[in-house]
Amino acid sequence: MVTPVLVILGLFLALPIVMAAWVSVSDWTGRGNPFSGSASFVGGANYAQLLTGGGLAQRDLATSLRNNFYYVILVVPIQTAISLGLAVLVNRKVLRGRGFFRTAFYFPSVTSSVAITVVFLFLFSATGAVNAALRAISVNGPNWLNDPRGLIQLLLGAMGVNSPPHALQSAPFLGLSWWDWLAGPSVAMCVFIIMAIFTTSGTFMLLFIAALQNIEGEVEEAAMMDGATGWQRLRFVTIPMLRPTIFTVVTLGLIGTWQVFDQIYTGTRGAPAKTTLTPAYLSYEASFINQQWGNGAAIAFILFAIIVIMTILQRLILRERKTLPRRKRFYPHGVPPTPAAAVAMTATPPSGDGPSETGAGS
Repeated sequence: MVTPVLVILGLFLALPIVMAAWVSVSDWTGRGNPFSGSASFVGGANYAQLLTGGGLAQRDLATSLRNNFYYVILVVPIQTAISLGLAVLVNRKVLRGRGFFRTAFYFPSVTSSVAITVVFLFLFSATGAVNAALRAISVNGPNWLNDPRGLIQLLLGAMGVNSPPHALQSAPFLGLSWWDWLAGPSVAMCVFIIMAIFTTSGTFMLLFIAALQNIEGEVEEAAMMDGATGWQRLRFVTIPMLRPTIFTVVTLGLIGTWQVFDQIYTGTRGAPAKTTLTPAYLSYEASFINQQWGNGAAIAFILFAIIVIMTILQRLILRERKTLPRRKRFYPHGVPPTPAAAVAMTATPPSGDGPSETGAGS
């Protein structure tokens, strides 16, 4: 008997995935049922246009992947470190008002992402509060949301490098030059990076708090009895015991950052100069605005493949490695000898290690 749960999963999960997969290899125009005769099979033409076509579609995909890549590598480590630090801070028993701080740190996570995006648009506008605070310390802030310059290129420009070297002018990967790949996140994208860290750290803080409360107090007390400092206890005791939670937080962070859409849609819609364009928004733009439904679905599946690959890689990096206990490291093959062999080893004196018993008595 088919349960209602399976029916719901098949209707709202499996069927849309199958439909999107078919659209990605068809020429469906968005009219009628994609499974009807109006859509014909085109094979990998949509994927080829995006990956090897050499046109605007390929360049836009490369630009969105570059933007999202810098977004991921900055947001995920920083939000993980901040959430862990906040969890350790509010989990201390000597801290008064722990409930207040937990609520305050978690509050941005339950606020609407659209509302927070609008607030950040006001804060980081050319005449917003951030630039006003910078002017108070005699610093001229940038036009945050309209500045397409990459941070790495800005740093190189400050060092006198204003044009790409000849070796970086070629475009061997997805039609984008190495100079553009190495531009770094734009000033506008930095606003969304700060926003993501601000809004997600509280959620992951709760996961770390739950994991910290499962660590037995005897472990910390034993480390303190051994003379470990607070930093040593955190590094060698707490963090290793939080490995499963760290894996969960990093996995959720990777999935969430590669799927960023609503902030871009509400904020800049890819501007300025497509430096805030992401694959999720590009898929929406190709499908619902340009009516290129096959390209939009293909972008979605390319994004899915990237998320799966990066999840597997970080699982390999964070997996627990089997190491020999300290007392076994000096035995051949890591296996201690049997009791009889150990007695024989201790009873046999080493050769040439002092005078014999007969020589000593003579």
